[in-house]
Amino acid sequence: MAVPSGQAVTLQEVLWNVPGPDGLAARFRFLAPQIARSGGTVNFEAASADMLWLCQNFAIERISTLGPAPQQVIISLADRDIPFGQADEEATQFFEAYRLEDGQCIWEAF
Repeated sequence: MAVPSGQAVTLQEVLWNVPGPDGLAARFRFLAPQIARSGGTVNFEAASADMLWLCQNFAIERISTLGPAPQQVIISLADRDIPFGQADEEATQFFEAYRLEDGQCIWEAF
């Protein structure tokens, strides 16, 4: 799917009701090859806008069908497929956390 930066992102997985810093969280993990340090064209500022767009336009509508609302939605972008919870020093990864309020994603600092 295309996001505001113009990059194409692909849903990697959704992790539902996993522990987060503020209670249960829904994690939406996306592959975004254009954030790569080497050869990528999308910087963190543009990727941050993409993550807010993904929360607002992708995650919210899916959360309403998955059951009770989580305390937090975490959107992550990675330039390559990395199993959840594993580190990869070569990978570029960006994360943003949001709380849901009145049908909107509100950014929260990690």
